[in-house]
Amino acid sequence: MTLLRDHDLARAFDHASHTYDRLTALSPGYRSDLLRSAHRLRLPRGGRGLRVLDLGCGTGSSTRALLRAAPYARITAVDASAGMLERARAKRWPTNVRFLQRPAEELAATDDDGSYDAVFAAYVFRNVAEPGEILEAVRGLLRPGGRLLVHEYSLSGSPVHRAVWNTLCRGVIVPAGTLTGDRELYHHLWRSVLSFDTAPVFARRIARAGFPFVRTVPVGGWQTGIIHVFLARSGAGPAGPEAS
Repeated sequence: MTLLRDHDLARAFDHASHTYDRLTALSPGYRSDLLRSAHRLRLPRGGRGLRVLDLGCGTGSSTRALLRAAPYARITAVDASAGMLERARAKRWPTNVRFLQRPAEELAATDDDGSYDAVFAAYVFRNVAEPGEILEAVRGLLRPGGRLLVHEYSLSGSPVHRAVWNTLCRGVIVPAGTLTGDRELYHHLWRSVLSFDTAPVFARRIARAGFPFVRTVPVGGWQTGIIHVFLARSGAGPAGPEAS
């Protein structure tokens, strides 16, 4: 199956940016699940000076969730799509939030080594060609003991959940994207989930990238077995990250 990559994918997101918030608002639990994941990072609400990277921020829904979970953290939100960032920047933000256009593949070329307390990545890793390399770059950005949370479409491995995903895409997701003129992007969404790691495989990939403690948490509702949250800590103690 052919997937969009790099400039083609960024271009598709640019085109979809004007309707993206409206479509995600129709998805039950989209914003509340992001907020729940942001809280799972367990960042102190009074943590002034904490640095958090929002990798693949899109139009800012994940950034808003992080801001609600940690109002005083310094949040750097990055995305490869200029159109998505334009929509994000048009919203109201406090001075501790900044947006940068940067592909995930260029993380290793930055001067941010070891400077982040946490990295939040929602719906990013199935869109990159080499997720293991991006995970290693993320590890290099984290301080010792820094936290990683990945919120991602990653199927359980069950044929039932794969069938549910196919049915949703054929009956709802791709037709909705077609109505907005973005069939290419939402067809990519469908196929990228099918070709991406299952949740157990992705958890092992995170561990191989240098995160010794990884926990996988399923997302409930219609997304059960389709979306999972992966929590990891760089150089954490035996207890590892919380999963509640």
